[in-house]
Formats: sequence, structure tokens, C-alpha cells
Amino acid sequence: MGIEFARSKRSTIGIEWELALVDRESGDLVCLAEEVLTALAAPDGTPHPHITGELLLNTVELVSGVHHTVAGAVTDVAVQVDEVRAITDPRGVELISSGSHPFSQWFDQKVTDEARYQRLIDRTQWWGRNMMIWGIHVHVGIEDKAKVIPILNGLLGYLPHLQALSASSPFWAGVNTGYASNRALMFQQLPTAGLPWILQDWEAWERYVADMTATGVIEDATEVRWDIRPSPRWGTIEVRACDGVSTTEELGAIAAFIQCLVDWMSGRLDAGETVGPMQPWFVRENKWRAARYGLDAEIITDAAGAESLVTDDVRRLIGILSPVAERLGCLDELQSLNRIITAGASYQRQLRVAEAHGGSLPAVVKSLTRELRTGLPA
Repeated sequence: MGIEFARSKRSTIGIEWELALVDRESGDLVCLAEEVLTALAAPDGTPHPHITGELLLNTVELVSGVHHTVAGAVTDVAVQVDEVRAITDPRGVELISSGSHPFSQWFDQKVTDEARYQRLIDRTQWWGRNMMIWGIHVHVGIEDKAKVIPILNGLLGYLPHLQALSASSPFWAGVNTGYASNRALMFQQLPTAGLPWILQDWEAWERYVADMTATGVIEDATEVRWDIRPSPRWGTIEVRACDGVSTTEELGAIAAFIQCLVDWMSGRLDAGETVGPMQPWFVRENKWRAARYGLDAEIITDAAGAESLVTDDVRRLIGILSPVAERLGCLDELQSLNRIITAGASYQRQLRVAEAHGGSLPAVVKSLTRELRTGLPA
């Protein structure tokens, strides 16, 4: 099975940002996506070109165009937030973006009436119905498909950094899970989700997709839901491991980190270097540590088993990647990773709010809505 990889300019970037719809007073999820999307459609009924639905009717997804800079992509989706607010504000609906909703229940949510979603729920049942999760997906353009799998493999070494920085799902259905990112462990319960297989080259990816299609596991490559995957239609690598983030500052910082990592590895491949992955058992352990401990995780940093606090390694990487970021025009965004470390990732901020309000989870939702409107707390 040959899979065409679309032509894409190196290190161009696109962002997908999933937002949950919540009642302004109660903070509970509301299933109004169809109404919002209908209101956003053109007079002739043509859907909005960049704002779409998702698995559940409590969600809208904002999709940027293709940009050369992180700032351009973030501005693109920020403008779309304003478009959505023009519809939701008069309806008493607020927007949040976090890996999970602090207290809503899965059985109160409605599934979008599309064939692909209905097939997913029919197959996955309870696990599928529990997918009350929101994330950000970052696409980075790859100019040569021979680079895709090596870069994907190399990115696995940095997955815990991304997961820890974006972690925003400490609560699940009213329970403090003890995890920074419960979403990371919930999402991998779906078939083809979770960590990717370690493949050798593009041809191995084609064989994987052929095998999975022939056995009826997937209908096409878009149903491979790995944490990091090739996206042949767009000519990109798509990083899907991150929880939803509730501010454009965090969105830009994490997108810049991903763009710089990809471009840095692409340059190393050009120079004849290898960017292969660590042992898969280290990769898996790192994912669990980042999901459990977030920014307090001590992660494995190389094939020899060296370990470091994830925040220390993020700071180290900011130094390494700063020349790349300056060339790509995202140095300010990359350096904003320090602000996340200082202010705390979303899971830490949510836990602080809950503690300050006697365990109130509606108070957590209100803080998330406020952050999406005004940014990180001072």
C-alpha cells in the first residue's frame, strides 16, 4: 500500500485547539456544538472552514491554516475563539480547554451524529463513551517523507516534556485522580491510540497501515490515533500528546517547542546524524511518569538511563533550541516555557484553586474560563 505524502514546506506550522462548552453558572458541560456550528455557518449553510465538531457535542475544534510562524498560527485560532464567543456569550455558555472536565459525567454527554463517531462508539463501548478529553494538536511541515519516521521516533524522547508542560487533567468525574494528566492514560485505551510503534522508515509505516486496514482495525490512516503520527494528507508530523491548554501563551510556548524540536532534528538528519529513539520501555516509562507527576517528574533522558527533573531538562533544551527559535521567529514563545514552569502548569493551578475553595470543582471551572479570557495569572 503506497501512501502519498503531500508536499509541505519545512517547519511550517498548524494548530488544532479543542474547546469544551460549559454552562456559565454551573460550570457543567453543555451539548450545544451543533447549535454553535449552525450559527457559525455561512448564509447558504456552508460550514465554517476552520471551526468544526468533535466526537462529543460538548466540544468545538478550532483549526488554523498553514503558517510560517507560531505567532501566526496562534493568532489564527485566537480570532476563531472570538468568533465562537460571539455565538456562545449570548447563550450563557463559556469556553474552557483542559485535558478533562473536573466534574461532568460521561453518561450525560451526547455523541455527534456522524458515521465515523458512531462506529468508534459501537466498537469501543464504555471506553469510547468516557472520552471526555480535550487536547491540542500541532502539525509541523516535513519537506521529505524519508525524514518523517526518523523525526517521529526522535520526538518520543521529548514526549514527557510536552506532556508535563501541558498537563491539565488532574480531576476526572469529580475525583482528584492523583495524576497530572489523566487524559494521557485514558486516551490510550482506544484502539490505535497511545504511543506509536517504533518503525524503521516510511515503507514500514505503509506496511503497518496496510495490515491494519486489511484486518478491519482502521478504514484509513486518519484512524491511527498515536500520540505522535504522520499526517500524509497535510505533509506533516502531528503531535497529539498534549492536554488542552487554557491560554494562548501556553499554546504558543508548546507549539514553539514542538516546531523547534522538529526543525532541529531535521537539520541533524541533513548533517548525517541519527535522531533515533530511546528504548521503547524507557519511552513508555517516561510517559507514565509525566502523566503521574507532571512538572515534578524525574524522566529518563538518554539510552544509558540518565535521569533528570523534567523542568531542568526543559531549561536545558530552551538553551539548545534558542538559535533555531530565533531563525523560525518564535524565540519569545519558546522562552515562555519558563513562565509555565514558574506559574505552574494547568494541573497545578487547578489543584491550587480547588484547595483555596474548599475542594469546589465549579470554582476550578470558573478559573479555567477566566484564564481563557485573560491569560495566565500574574
